[in-house]
Amino acid sequence: MATSSESKLQLVHRHVRAFPDFPKKGILFRDICPILKDPAALTAVTDLFEEHVRKNHPQVDLIVGLDARGFLFGPLLAQRLGVGFVLVRKIGKLPGSTVSVAYDLEYGKAEVEVQEDGVAPGQKVLLIDDLLATGGTLYAACELMKKQKADILGCMVVIELKELNGIDKLKPHQVFSLLQY
Repeated sequence: MATSSESKLQLVHRHVRAFPDFPKKGILFRDICPILKDPAALTAVTDLFEEHVRKNHPQVDLIVGLDARGFLFGPLLAQRLGVGFVLVRKIGKLPGSTVSVAYDLEYGKAEVEVQEDGVAPGQKVLLIDDLLATGGTLYAACELMKKQKADILGCMVVIELKELNGIDKLKPHQVFSLLQY
């Protein structure tokens, strides 16, 4: 099992597959499924996120995971940190009273929501997802947390696609990415 941060990063990197022309021609899709399949790689991802949080954010109340792959990494991290986990879902997927934010997609609009009582004003939150591309969904989730009056400590992703400049959309929020392509 990987012990140093560098060897953990190498292990994670080896478990990301690239699929050219998926889902359409000209796109190089980064697949995280091999990370999930390998217990050591999944542990390495969780370890690296935990190390970052413990070093940079000594007080966290909630990990907020984005639909759907943020649900894979977020609960593992939240459990390690001894904090709660909250879901940000596509509209219409959560029961009870919800709060939502609409945002623009390349070809249309989308909306995300959180349960109204999921995040209390002033709670310190970290948002997590698998991938930062254009930043639209993560930006919408940040706006949703602002609407809830949460204190956004930052965002975390396994992979950042640097050429798409999604990080610019998220300023002034800090973004921590394990891998950059």
